[in-house]
Amino acid sequence: MKGKGCIVLIVIVALIAIVGFWAVGIRNSFVGQEQTVNAKWSNVETVYQKRANLIPNLERTVKSYAKFESETLTKVVEARSKATSVNIDPTNMTEADMAKFQAAQGELSGSLSRLLAVVESYPNLKADQQYINFQREYTAIENSIRSETVYYNDAAKEYNTNIKTFPNNVIANFSNFKEKPYFKAEAGAEKAPPAFSE
Repeated sequence: MKGKGCIVLIVIVALIAIVGFWAVGIRNSFVGQEQTVNAKWSNVETVYQKRANLIPNLERTVKSYAKFESETLTKVVEARSKATSVNIDPTNMTEADMAKFQAAQGELSGSLSRLLAVVESYPNLKADQQYINFQREYTAIENSIRSETVYYNDAAKEYNTNIKTFPNNVIANFSNFKEKPYFKAEAGAEKAPPAFSE
């Protein structure tokens, strides 16, 4: 009888150990995926910061044209300031944080679009080499922003799917892993942006 009790105890301990190792393995996969999402978020922030860093050069170039509408330029500078002041902690990001970030970046995008539309009325400014350089960099950065937000959304989707699938969701809830928000398309995003005219 003692031998059977030992065997049962060994089987129970072995089962607990197997379940424990399985749970630790699942939790570790969450950690790896969350780190991937955080890294992708960092890439998103980097390309948005690159765009913001272009504004002072654009401002200097545009200001050299005395008749240029200063109000339009002022709105771009203000929107840049607002966009760069929104800091998000990727480890604890919520839908509200993402919406706030996107709203600030969208405001900067809108201000830049209006500025670029106004520039069309200034042939000398459009021909200025500094402005041409800005156009090239701006186009490349906007393409990078689109790519990086897609990469972020892909990583967030993989992570979210993993933590919401049973039985992973039990471990995720117990370990406090939370769903990551997605970038959402801005209103009017289905329309192609206006092309620069050289």
